[in-house]
Amino acid sequence: MSKFAVVVAAALLSTAAAWADEAAIRKNLAERLPNFPPIDEVSKTAIPGIYELRLGNDILYTDDQGHHVFQGNLIETKTRSNLTEARIAKLTQIDFASLPLNDAILIKQGSGARKIAVFGDPNCGYCKRLERDLLALKDVSIYTFLYPILGPDSNTKSRDIWCARDRAKVWRAWMVEGSAPPKATGPCDTAAITRNIALGERHRVTGTPAVVFEDGTRAPGAIPVDQIESRLLAAAKRN
Repeated sequence: MSKFAVVVAAALLSTAAAWADEAAIRKNLAERLPNFPPIDEVSKTAIPGIYELRLGNDILYTDDQGHHVFQGNLIETKTRSNLTEARIAKLTQIDFASLPLNDAILIKQGSGARKIAVFGDPNCGYCKRLERDLLALKDVSIYTFLYPILGPDSNTKSRDIWCARDRAKVWRAWMVEGSAPPKATGPCDTAAITRNIALGERHRVTGTPAVVFEDGTRAPGAIPVDQIESRLLAAAKRN
């Protein structure tokens, strides 16, 4: 048998073994844990006998028979890389080009050549801190998707801001200076806010602020402005 044939045969055996392991994992977990969430994907990890379970954007691990399930970070010691974190980052990427930017509030600083999107709640303290930090960025277009998830008053403020004549000015005045948005009066189409909620839920945005960069990567929380700057540079290189 040629060396090529041996390699092909080994690959086929490995694939067959992986399929058998996946079948056993799915069968055993379904039988033993009837309320276990749906498993979207079962895949091998770099550790022999350990498999990754993908449940939406969540990651769990199991042995090759589904006897044990565990959660945590898989760290490659040689490079000190967090493989779990990298995998989740890949799963949660958002195609920036597909974002409905007309449903966002646009604030353009300088040339606006660089772009970020932010899911923000008007009553979110971390969002306010982020908004103040964003003032330091140059040549950036900031698309803010109103994402009122902190209660009824967030919905009211989001409506007031969206219905304002100058949304960007009112948003920033409230978030940075604490100037309350004027009360919305008369008819106003707030369907964009409803669409934003659906958009965030679809991409599993569970907290605010959530920042999305042009390369599709995202960052939860009010990350420091120097980190935003470095990620903007990284995103520009990838694009």
